[in-house]
Amino acid sequence: MDIEVAYATPDKQEIVSVEVAAGTSVFDAVVQSRIVDVFPEIDPDAIDMGIFGKVVKLPKSHELRDGDRIELYRPLKIDPKQARLNRAKKKPA
Repeated sequence: MDIEVAYATPDKQEIVSVEVAAGTSVFDAVVQSRIVDVFPEIDPDAIDMGIFGKVVKLPKSHELRDGDRIELYRPLKIDPKQARLNRAKKKPA
């Protein structure tokens, strides 16, 4: 099966294509992709993962389908609601 693993920082984006066997888990595909070699800050045991924008709660047991794109999510620096509130406060009255 052909899948992709995607990760992005504000400065860099990487999408790695990987061929995996049927039955491969999301977690195992991330490890096989070696994306950690490009982004050493990634901890596959701790990072949130999803497929096409939907979070995968159990990446070690969730099996992939051909064509899936795994996305690795960075932690938010600020809560989106708080960011909107901060922007609203800065607007002139």
